[in-house]
This record gives sequence, C-alpha cells and structure tokens, in this order.
Amino acid sequence: MPIIQFREALRQAMSEEMRRDDRVFLMGEEVAEYDGAYKVSKGMLKEFGAKRVIDTPISELGFAGVGVGAAMNGLRPIVEFMTWNFAILAFDQIINSSAKILSMSGGQFGNPIVFRGPTGSAGQLAAQHSQTFESWLANCPGLKVISVSNPYDAKGLLKSAIRDDDPVVFMESEVMYGDKGEVPEQEYLIPIGKADIRRAGKDVTIVSFNKMMKVALAAADELAKEGIDAEVIDLRTIRPMDYATLIHSVKKTNRMVVLEESWPFAAVSTEIAYTIQRKAFDYLDAPVIRITGTDTPVSYAPNLVAGFLPNTGKVVKAVKEVMYIQK
Repeated sequence: MPIIQFREALRQAMSEEMRRDDRVFLMGEEVAEYDGAYKVSKGMLKEFGAKRVIDTPISELGFAGVGVGAAMNGLRPIVEFMTWNFAILAFDQIINSSAKILSMSGGQFGNPIVFRGPTGSAGQLAAQHSQTFESWLANCPGLKVISVSNPYDAKGLLKSAIRDDDPVVFMESEVMYGDKGEVPEQEYLIPIGKADIRRAGKDVTIVSFNKMMKVALAAADELAKEGIDAEVIDLRTIRPMDYATLIHSVKKTNRMVVLEESWPFAAVSTEIAYTIQRKAFDYLDAPVIRITGTDTPVSYAPNLVAGFLPNTGKVVKAVKEVMYIQK
C-alpha cells in the first residue's frame, strides 16, 4: 500500500467524497486560498472551486451556524476549525443546534455535518491552545465523536463521517499531520463505533486514542522487554463507544489501564473505568487505573508541558501496579 502523510489521508477522504457527492463542501478559516492552516486542503480549491472550498471570516460561531443551516437544508458540510480550542466559540451551534435539531424537530430536520480539526497540546502553545475536547462533546447526546491516531483510520473514518446522517465531531492532532502510514489506493470505509485492537496481548489491556496511542504502544514495547504481554486498544470512536471490545479484552487479561491526554475530572477514561468495573467486575484482578494529563492549565515552558502530559514511564508504572509488581 502507498505510504502517505496523515494530512494527505484526510485530503483524500474529503476529495473522494466531494467527487462522489456534490452536496459535500468544505468551509473554514484559510482552507481555500492558503491551502489550509496545516495544508490538509492543499489543491482542493483548484479542483472544486470557491463554491465548494470556502474561506470563512475569523468567526467560528458564525460559520458553524452557516454549516448547520446548510445541513438542515440538504447539503453535507465539512466545517474545519483551525483548532478545537477556537471551536469553543461555536459550541452553541454544535451542541444547541446541530446535536439537538433532529430531536427538536420531531425528525423533520437532520444534520449531516462534520466538524473537524486538531485537539490537544501541540508543544509550546500554552493554556488556551492545548485543551482536549473529546469528553466535553461526547457528553452531548446527538453527537458522534471520533478521535483518530493514524492515517489509515483518519481516511476510513472521515469518509464514514461525511456519509453519516448525524452530526460528527472529528478530532485530529497538530503534531500528527506529518505522520506517515499505509493507506490503500482502493476505497474503504471504517465503521463508526468500532475500536481497533492494535496489539494483541494476554496480561493487561491498555486503552487509548488520538496521539496518546503512540505512548500506549511504546509502553507495550517496554513492557514486552520484561515479559509483560499488553493488549493495546485504540478506541477510535469515543461516542458511540465500543464497550463490547473493551469488555471482551478485560475478560481475557483481567486488568486494564486507560490512557488519555485530557484533564482527569469527568474524562473519557472515567466513563470507561466505571463501565468496566460495573459490567466486568468479576473478571478484574485489580481496579482499573486511569492515566491523564495533570489537573492544571497547560503551561508554556517545555519542561512543564512534558510534566503535564502522560508518558511511557507512567503507563509502565500503572501496568505494574495492576499486576501487583509494584505500588
């Protein structure tokens, strides 16, 4: 299979869907003339023209609302946010309009729309540009939330998101746009709501998503050197969550560590820990351990950013704790 960058996988997904369905269009800040803030939409203006690749004003609430209205009237918009940190301004449209319109209209209006862009920290961007939003948005009924970790999943899930008849929140990472991976030349779709077992194992289950998957897989490599066989699961979809795969895994390994970048209070890992300990309690040999970012705003200084983020050492320590190797 060809090896392409993460940004290219996203571009292929959008371009293929725009060629397939003329109701699909892209809008957002700098997506057209500048080829995208991260060059995800490079060349798309030239191919599809200014009516389907649309530069918007710096007004997230405004252009998100335009997208919601367009979706209510039969189009299928892709709304790109330069960062989900800026999308806080658009949460009124995402949560109060897009997520609720099907229910509030008694099924008369759907909202087939994709809101996408990068989430989480990306180096020295400090407190207002380093937040994660999966748990915020997954808390709202009516939204589907996807958070991808590699080019293959990015393309297959974005294509599925664009075809979905419900509003989909699609999370990426600024630090992964240059990542490379194998992506098939032929068309493929990945179903929304299905986790991926990235590494099979028998001793402990490590669950993660987005760029923290790199930490999870690196930790599994370190644990293997000590004879600990970790199963690593990439959630891919936060809502609807694939509880069945998680429960099946913990029935085999009897232990679970959940890793994410978010703040600890009411995080995605909180929901997973609660569900596993409620539905698979009899299979657990130890309590589920969560590893998150620290409960503080993210600083600018690189050493403090590193201290905020989960790392391989923390995951290895947590795995040994659930295996009662150390406390």
